[in-house]
Amino acid sequence: MMTTQENDLLCRVEGEAPMGKLMRQHWTPVCLIEEVLERDGDPVKARIYGEDLVVFRDSDGKVGVLDEKCPHRRASLVYGRNEEGGLRCLYHGWKMDTSGNVLEMVSEPASSGFAEKVKHKAYPTKEWGGFVWAWFGAADSAPEFVPPPWAPTADTRVSVAKVILPCNWAQVLEGAIDSAHSSSLHSSDMVPARVEGAKATDHNWLRPSTDKAPRMQVQRGSYGFRYAAIRRPIKDAATHEYVRSTVFVAPFSVLIPPNNLYNVANVNVPVDDVTTAFYFIAWGHPSKTPETATWRVFLRQTVGIDLDDRYRPLRNEENRFWQDRQAMKAGNFTGIKGFPNQDVAMWLSMGPIADRSHDRLGASDLAIVEFRKQMLEAVRAVEAGKPAIGTGDAAIPNSVCAYQAVVPKTIDWRAHDVRYVWLDEASHPSETEPSYSVNQQ
Repeated sequence: MMTTQENDLLCRVEGEAPMGKLMRQHWTPVCLIEEVLERDGDPVKARIYGEDLVVFRDSDGKVGVLDEKCPHRRASLVYGRNEEGGLRCLYHGWKMDTSGNVLEMVSEPASSGFAEKVKHKAYPTKEWGGFVWAWFGAADSAPEFVPPPWAPTADTRVSVAKVILPCNWAQVLEGAIDSAHSSSLHSSDMVPARVEGAKATDHNWLRPSTDKAPRMQVQRGSYGFRYAAIRRPIKDAATHEYVRSTVFVAPFSVLIPPNNLYNVANVNVPVDDVTTAFYFIAWGHPSKTPETATWRVFLRQTVGIDLDDRYRPLRNEENRFWQDRQAMKAGNFTGIKGFPNQDVAMWLSMGPIADRSHDRLGASDLAIVEFRKQMLEAVRAVEAGKPAIGTGDAAIPNSVCAYQAVVPKTIDWRAHDVRYVWLDEASHPSETEPSYSVNQQ
């Protein structure tokens, strides 16, 4: 159980909130590259940590992330003209480049020199893994961008489904690290089967266990933690265990146990205190990882069908998430299509910010307890002037990864040798990179 004060400390990110200060010490995804793919194309509105932004690609192909409001009279630059190397405000014609330099002030005398005296707020950017990233910390302290563990190389296929959710980031992330709920909430999509390990089909994911009450064990790290949900397997239950090991990468990412074809992750970016950009990611070898459109169809998270043009879900509390009670009577557990949509229904039902002071946590909530404890410690450390969790030398090492496997009971899951799912060992991009496929030695 948490106090109301602790809950606010964990959840709130806007303005001078301590958790927001912690997160600003990490490179943060702002939007998908596909949203600003066209040079001189439409500017895109974004909002991160409660800050309103405009994102655009200039004539030379460089992406800019700027304060949305024009420095002149604070009109929105989202409506601006993206032309000839800069973004021009419609109100008085001021024009800014991707670095925030004011190129033109057509409303001012050319001899005034006013343009050289004004600098618009712009953020350092990086394009990687299908995302536009930005640095929201002190402008002169931006560290070198390091690829995230779910996009380790430029040739890794990264397919992303994006959803903007009207709830706080922490309850979304807690859902991602909660392995116990998958045996109930997703039981019609993650189906028990007599298989050697988790397998992906066109319609669902098969798993080698019917056990709904896993034993939980946690191993803390400087980057966050990893933990194992240990279940009885369908086959060889007397001698083996089914292990699903999930990794929390602070402050807002989760490496989810993979299937036999590709790896899975999610990133949960705070838009503001009560809104989250939820990104669900399939990644791995290009020949085995589904393409973006296929991935979104599988998840039932396609713009124009499941989402509106601003990535907001059409399934919501007003229409009960399109829940099909007849399907439930016929055997479907939730009556909600697309297993991320099942999660969304649970997250939104908790309210804009879940009140954790009323939680009654049990043995299956060990990862939830660890997340809350570790992040509260981390935010207090930042308040005391220490570096943010998972930064610098404390970043997640290549040797840490999520995995799932049926292993002998004599093997400690912490020492189990794994590497991420790739096509084969010979084509693996780097022997120093981790893999999620079980090393069968």
